[in-house]
Amino acid sequence: MDLRRKEQLENKVYAGERLSFADGVDLYETDDMAWLGRLAHHVRTEKNGDKVVFNVNRHLNLTNVCTASCAYCSFQRKPGEKDAYTMRIEEAVRLASAMAPEGLTELHIVNGLHPTLPWRYYPKVLRELKAALPTVALKAFTATEIHWFEEISGLSADAILDELMDAGLESLTGGGAEIFDWEIRSQIVDHKTHWEDWSRIHRLAHSKGLRTPSTMLYGHIEQPRHRVDHVIRLRELQDETGGFAVFIPLRFQHDAAGDPRNRLMNQPMATGVEALKTFAVSRLLFDNVDHIKCFWVMHGLTLAQLTLNHGADDLDGSVVEYKITHDADHFGTPDKMGREDLLELIRDAGFVPVERDTQYRVIREFDGPDAARRDTPQSMVV
Repeated sequence: MDLRRKEQLENKVYAGERLSFADGVDLYETDDMAWLGRLAHHVRTEKNGDKVVFNVNRHLNLTNVCTASCAYCSFQRKPGEKDAYTMRIEEAVRLASAMAPEGLTELHIVNGLHPTLPWRYYPKVLRELKAALPTVALKAFTATEIHWFEEISGLSADAILDELMDAGLESLTGGGAEIFDWEIRSQIVDHKTHWEDWSRIHRLAHSKGLRTPSTMLYGHIEQPRHRVDHVIRLRELQDETGGFAVFIPLRFQHDAAGDPRNRLMNQPMATGVEALKTFAVSRLLFDNVDHIKCFWVMHGLTLAQLTLNHGADDLDGSVVEYKITHDADHFGTPDKMGREDLLELIRDAGFVPVERDTQYRVIREFDGPDAARRDTPQSMVV
């Protein structure tokens, strides 16, 4: 990228002008990471100051049995296959309740598309979890799962969301997005939920007052232009509904164990530089969403800290167990990060930790690493 083009882009960013598709593609082409990081850090600081938010959550995957065989997935199992499982409701309640003494505020529930599990199982499990943990928010089900529930129940997404909300649902999850561009999606996704239905379901959820996350799976066979297209689609939907609370770039995990279910297992993962570039460009493009989250499980703890200077301001939470990734990568990230672990991680990166709830309301703000030095947000110096 020549100096004139860099000046044009920098001027647009500092003037608060919306970036175009061409701007996003050009930003991906730069190798000047200090410059790109400075622009993204400026925007994240304008929106969120010196704060990094996190929550105390637990991931539950009720079943790994799935009708789909997506190219990137090592989590799914077919009925009767070794390691296939489906939790009884009592087991799900027991696992969730075990974290209650640690100040659990959110359950994050994502599952396979089980071919025979009845629709009624899903609202029932939410009701039982809510009865056991009345103060814990239930963030559950991808748009892909809601679309699947339409198929197995004969109900509309409108009726399904109403029943799930009556059972305690407070937010959908952001999964099932992968990459929306059909050129890529047709090669990696093996289910029926594509942009039209994914956006329809999130639009409907937003109309009912649910704020939801949005995601993008990057670092597999897509190109930067596909990432830019993906973010701009979400940005346009956000213009319409205002219902996205956060955007989460998710790094594709190849399967270190060589599981043939993951047909992209030999695809190299995105490098650290490519990951930081993805966070930075996403922050610069997605101007109408407040938060960019780094899911540390998929990036490693050190890289997660670096994303905080490249646009991210959310480090997710305690997680406890995330089988969807850990079944693939053997990446070395821990299964669980406690509150104190997260506080240390954020302070070590030079930021002020803030515990949030599912709706991004502040629960508690903690001391930063050096209150005297961090009275005002610090800019990256090039």
